[in-house]
Amino acid sequence: MAGPRVVIIGAGVVGAALADEISARGWTEVTVVDQGPLPATGGSSSHAPGLVFQANSSKTMTELARYTVEKFCSLDVDGQPCFLQVGGLEVATTPERVTELHRRQGWLTSWGVESRIVTADECVDMHPLVNRDRVLAGLHIPTDGLAKAVLAVEAQIRRATRRGVTFLARHEVLDVLQADGEVTGVRTDQGDLRADIVVCCAGIWGPKIARMAGMNLPLTPLGHQLAWTGPVPALAGQTEEAVRPILRHQDADLYYRDRHDTLGIGYYGHRPMPITADEILSVDEADGMPSVLKFTEDDFADAWTETQSLLPATREAKIEEAINGLFSFTTDGLPLLGESPDVKGFWVAEAVWVTHSAGVGRAVAEWLVDGHCSSFDLHECDVNRFEPHQLAPEYVLARDCQNFVEVYDILHPLQPSGDPRPLRTSPFYARQQELGAFFLEANGWERPHWYEANAGLVKGRSIVTPNDWAARYWSPIIGAEAQATRETVAMYDMTALKRLEVSGRGAAGFLERLCTGKVAKSVGSVTYTLLLDHDGGIRSDITVARLAPDLFQVGANGNLDLDWFTRHLPADGTVQVRDITPGTCCIGLWGPLARDVLQPLTEDDFSAAGLKYFRAKRAHIGSVPVTAMRLSYVGELGWELYTTADQGLKLWDTLWRAVRPLGGIAAGRGAFNTLRLEKGYRSFGTDMTYEHDPYEAGVGFAVKADKEDFVGKAALERRRADVRRKLTCLTIEDPRAVVMGKEPVYDGRRAVGYVTSAAFGHTIGKGIAYAWLPAELAVAGRALHIVYFDQRVEAVVAEEPLFDPAMSRLRG
Repeated sequence: MAGPRVVIIGAGVVGAALADEISARGWTEVTVVDQGPLPATGGSSSHAPGLVFQANSSKTMTELARYTVEKFCSLDVDGQPCFLQVGGLEVATTPERVTELHRRQGWLTSWGVESRIVTADECVDMHPLVNRDRVLAGLHIPTDGLAKAVLAVEAQIRRATRRGVTFLARHEVLDVLQADGEVTGVRTDQGDLRADIVVCCAGIWGPKIARMAGMNLPLTPLGHQLAWTGPVPALAGQTEEAVRPILRHQDADLYYRDRHDTLGIGYYGHRPMPITADEILSVDEADGMPSVLKFTEDDFADAWTETQSLLPATREAKIEEAINGLFSFTTDGLPLLGESPDVKGFWVAEAVWVTHSAGVGRAVAEWLVDGHCSSFDLHECDVNRFEPHQLAPEYVLARDCQNFVEVYDILHPLQPSGDPRPLRTSPFYARQQELGAFFLEANGWERPHWYEANAGLVKGRSIVTPNDWAARYWSPIIGAEAQATRETVAMYDMTALKRLEVSGRGAAGFLERLCTGKVAKSVGSVTYTLLLDHDGGIRSDITVARLAPDLFQVGANGNLDLDWFTRHLPADGTVQVRDITPGTCCIGLWGPLARDVLQPLTEDDFSAAGLKYFRAKRAHIGSVPVTAMRLSYVGELGWELYTTADQGLKLWDTLWRAVRPLGGIAAGRGAFNTLRLEKGYRSFGTDMTYEHDPYEAGVGFAVKADKEDFVGKAALERRRADVRRKLTCLTIEDPRAVVMGKEPVYDGRRAVGYVTSAAFGHTIGKGIAYAWLPAELAVAGRALHIVYFDQRVEAVVAEEPLFDPAMSRLRG
């Protein structure tokens, strides 16, 4: 099978990896073009220091790095290895960093990578240049090491060439050719190349190439300082290139690597140095590599001082080579992978460092050849994940520079993002400010996490204060708001959740084809259902409300759901999909007194019979027209009340006047999260992702197997008979042992899984942690433990839901 005609733009570590991986899968009518010479093309790959550290809070990024390590270990060029597996060592010089190393070791254990915390003496044994007086502890990852990027490029070029792939050096891309919304080829300075698929792997030039296909790529090239010492006397006689672990000193934004008797020093502690892709010189214009900028010595002064303190042997050496090398940064620190939403056949594999390059090559090759990626969960890397405001140049530059500054920082999972803020505010924002809302950002929206106005509710309640880490961006008010919701009634701002409108005479059939549940039911029906990929993995969980015969409102998880719908639209124009989130808003009114609040405000019937559970209807609340859906993700009686943005403030004020006499409150996302975990409600992207199927994730009830067909059905039927892991509810008796997510779960001495969502259940009086476990361990009463930093937290498997299993409060 030769496959379609593919042109890959860029022959660095990503383009070479993709060519190798895609040709190994039988697509051989592939041409790779690069403006520079081969294999050192002049991009970031050509000057990359090659340090591969696998530790990452993202499971996907760790797995991409792990595959890169495994593949590079198997490559050589005429006997020269492409990877020097000397191990990785991260050292801590402050107590805070020691704690952070334990967290990072937890990630590695969760994602299946061997590592251990080592003493200061062991750090010095591994890397004798380290000053024992400076170091408190370390994290050792034996499979880390040095990637020889240019050699890896050459090795993969050779493999792909043997399968028939063509590599064209010194070919500058001038345009991406297209017709009728599809790519047709690439125009170079040496002629046109016809193509059915074009993949942009141009690295720091990526935004420039993507713009040729009408695509706005949120990527900024930033200068990063890399210096090389002259000979270090303590390393005299070292004939091997590297014998010590690659070293990270993250407290000072530094890393180090051997090069015979010299050391390479990388530094992130300087000011951000952004440049646009258009400002980067071409290969012919540059004096040397175009990805290498002039070294700014003043920016490196602190780095050199700190290096001489951590590694005293360097005091006898000097800096002899130094560059400001360009690397790609994105707004969330993750790669940009996938197909353009507007030009069919134009793909990108961008913002990928050497560390993840081979993994990305495999992932994109699977995606292209099979129609989905089976080896990695790519939802957080999909280029179509961004909201429109996240593509604004001002936003991209600010957040990309922030990610550069924070690359080695200790970041809390709830740590607020930086400027620009605020970006999106609901119509209730002014009222929430008056109530002292503490805001965190969600999809660009300012969303209350708790309200200081509720501080008085804490008095007289037993609200457990969690450990120090969990107590950041936390308040006892969260617990009081959760308890108050179950006692009286609360208003929640649900505006940040994405809302799509699907309409047209083909809308019902369209949704039936994509959804696992039956959604073409009576007008007023609301269905919790799933979107699956072709391999049966969960792409999203959504609610679908039928508001008219040809009109549906979808409660979605993000822009990827909109992208998925758009890509599956029929060509005949019988279905339209649009994002109605910016023009609408939503209040969740929940609690045992919710009906007492709502019914006096309307002539419409909101009794249990008048609007049943999982039904919707149009109504008026006071003078405000709303779409009311009887849903509750906190496990209490109530409704999601939607209206247009211009009526939102009026809706808030109308409800607020009715809520207050009954002792009701406004409550934030902190309370919402603990309440939804008490009910066992899943969160896509945290509890379940593309790699999981419905039966593993505990949402098999949303699959109607008797449906004639839906996307992913055939694959799902094959997976149903072989459920080997399950998303499992654990409870924790120790009230202060609140875990945060991503921690490893142990059965005795054996790591068996990892935590997804966690919180303290303020109305059940226990900690809650959901975790992926082997199916044989997901048995109620099974005792396990979670390693939280360096602490052992006892946990037990519990039946779910923990609160109101009979669902009587929801259906009352």
